[in-house]
Amino acid sequence: MPDTKRRRIKILKWVAAILLIIIALLAGLSWFLNVKSQPLLTSRIKTLLYKSTDSLYTISFSKVSTNILTGSATLYNVKITPDTNRFNQLITLKRAPNNLYTVKLKKLQVKHFHPLTLYRHQKLQLEEVIFDKPEVLMMNRQFNFNENRPPRPIKSPYAMISQNLKEFRIDNIFFKDASFKYINKNVPKSVPFAIDDLNITLKDLLVDSTSAEDPDRFYLLKDVIINLKDYNYPTPDKMYNIKLNQLDFKASTGSLKVNKFQVEPLYDEMKFGKVAGYAKDRFHIQMSDILLNDIDLPLYISKQEFRAKEMAIANGFISVFNDNSLGVNYSPSDSLENRVRRFPHQLLQQMTAPVLIQKIKLKDVDVSYAVYNGESQQRGKISFEKTSGVFKNVTNLTKIKAINPFMEVNLNTYLLGQGQLDLKFNFNLLAKNGDFTYKGQLHTFNARVLNQITKPLGLVRINRGIVDKLKFDFKANNDGAKGKVDFYYYDLSVALMKNDPSKDHLVTRGLLSILANALIIKSENPSLDGKFTSAAVNYNRVQNTSFFNLIWKSLFIGIKNSVGITEQKQEEIRKHIKNFNEMRENHRIRKQKRLQRRQQREREAKNEKR
Repeated sequence: MPDTKRRRIKILKWVAAILLIIIALLAGLSWFLNVKSQPLLTSRIKTLLYKSTDSLYTISFSKVSTNILTGSATLYNVKITPDTNRFNQLITLKRAPNNLYTVKLKKLQVKHFHPLTLYRHQKLQLEEVIFDKPEVLMMNRQFNFNENRPPRPIKSPYAMISQNLKEFRIDNIFFKDASFKYINKNVPKSVPFAIDDLNITLKDLLVDSTSAEDPDRFYLLKDVIINLKDYNYPTPDKMYNIKLNQLDFKASTGSLKVNKFQVEPLYDEMKFGKVAGYAKDRFHIQMSDILLNDIDLPLYISKQEFRAKEMAIANGFISVFNDNSLGVNYSPSDSLENRVRRFPHQLLQQMTAPVLIQKIKLKDVDVSYAVYNGESQQRGKISFEKTSGVFKNVTNLTKIKAINPFMEVNLNTYLLGQGQLDLKFNFNLLAKNGDFTYKGQLHTFNARVLNQITKPLGLVRINRGIVDKLKFDFKANNDGAKGKVDFYYYDLSVALMKNDPSKDHLVTRGLLSILANALIIKSENPSLDGKFTSAAVNYNRVQNTSFFNLIWKSLFIGIKNSVGITEQKQEEIRKHIKNFNEMRENHRIRKQKRLQRRQQREREAKNEKR
C-alpha cells in the first residue's frame, strides 16, 4: 500500500513538471511570437493605411503591444494625419475626396486578429477595432469632379494592397465617446460645428478583389450605426440652447430616430426682447418621436447635403411670443432685406446647409402665437392645437426648385382647442418677394373663445355669438396680404374695450359699445333677408412682423369688416359720439344757466324782503 501511494506521488510530480514545461514553452513561444509579430504588425498597419488611402494618410503611434494567445493588439498615442502635399496632388489628378480627416486618440485596440491566417494566406482579418475617445477633425471642401460619383473609392484599395495582402477585413470598428469637429471650407469664416460623446459603429469593412464594386456596400462598409445620448448646443447669439435626446441612425435602412428635440430660450418671455434689444420673436420648440426614413448618407458624407424621403413628428409644441411694447420689430444692425425675409420658406432658403425632405408628416403638434400689447398692457394668445398634416418638397436645393418651385402644406388643427380648422399653404421657393398663398375653413364653434385674443389685441370683447363657418383665401408676400373672408355667424354681440390706467384691467366703453351694437354690428351673416357680406381685405404688413402676425391680422381685419366694423362705420360712430358729446355739453351749459338764473332770483327775493 505504501508503495502504491509513493508511485502516485511520483506520477503527479512528473505530470506537474511536464505541465510547467509546457506552460513555460507556451509562454516562451508567446513571448517570441509577440516580439517577432510586433514589427511585422507595425509595418503592416502603416503600409496598409498608407496604400489603401492612395498615399493620403499616415498613422503614427508611440508603441504597440500584442498578445498572440488572445489575438489582440493595442496601439498607444495614435495619430492619423493627412498629407497636404499629397492632397494637393490628388486635387490636380481629380482624385481628391471632399472630406479630409485628422484623428487623435491615446489608445487604439485591435481584438481577435488571426496571425496564422495573415502569415499563411496573406489575409488580415480582425474582429474588432476600438477607437476609445478619439478626437476627429473633419474639413469639407466641395470639388466639381466629385459630382454624381458613386459611394465607392475612386481608386480600388485592393489594387494598392494586393502585393502584400489578398484580403483585409474588420468585422466591427467602434468609435466610443468620440469628439467630432466639422469645418466647412466652402463658406468664408464659417463657424466650426462640434459635438461630443458620439458613438459610431462601422460594420464589416472589406477590402478584396470584389468589394469596391459591391453595390450593397458604401465606402467598402456594410453598415454605419450612429448613437448620441444627449446633445446640448448654445446658439451663437446666446439666446437659445439646442437640445437632442437619444439619437439613433442606421445607414443600411437610412432611418434616423430622435426621442426629443428642443429649442429652449435662455430668457423668459418678457425678458427675451429686452436682452435682444428689440421686439424679437421668442421661439420655444419641443418635438418628440422624430423619425426620418431613407436618408442618403453617402451624399451627406461627400457634400453635406441632407436628403430624406420622409420625416414623421408625433407630439410636440411650437410656442412663439413677441413683446410689441418694445416698438422696434428688428435688430438695428439688420439690413432692410433681413428685416423683411422672415417667412418660413424664406428662412429655409437662408439655411447654409443644403436640404431636401420630400415629405414631413405632423401629428398632434400644438402651435401658439402670443403677443404682449403695449396699448392694452395685456397678453393675447392664439393657439392651434392637435395640429396634424403634411409638408411636401421642403428644400433649398437649386436643382430641385428648378423642377418644382413650390412647398405645399396641408394642415388640420383646432383653433383655440375648439373650432376645427383646415388650412392649405403654397409657398413659392423661388420668389424674391416671399410670395405664398393660404386658404382654409374654420368650422362651427362658440365665438366667445376668440376673446383671449380679440380683447388684448383688438380691444373687442365678444359677449355672445355662434360661428357657423369662416372661409378665407389670401395671396401674400413681404408687403402684406390680399384676399377675402367669408364669415358665417349669428346672434353676435360685442363690447368695445379700453385700457383704464387707474385700474389693472380693460374696461368697457359703454356708450361706444351700445352704439356699435345698435348702428354698426351685424348680429348675423347672412342677414334675415338672406343678404351675405363677404369682406375684401388688403392688409399692409408692418415691416418685419412675423408670419403668424400676418395671418392673424389679415383674418382679424376680414372678421371685423364682415361684422360691420369698417373704417367708414367707425368714422360714423365717432361722429355720433361727437354729436352726442356736444348735445350733452349743451345740455349741461343750459342746465348751469338755469341754475344760475334761479339762484339770481332767490338772491333778489331776499334783498326785497330786507
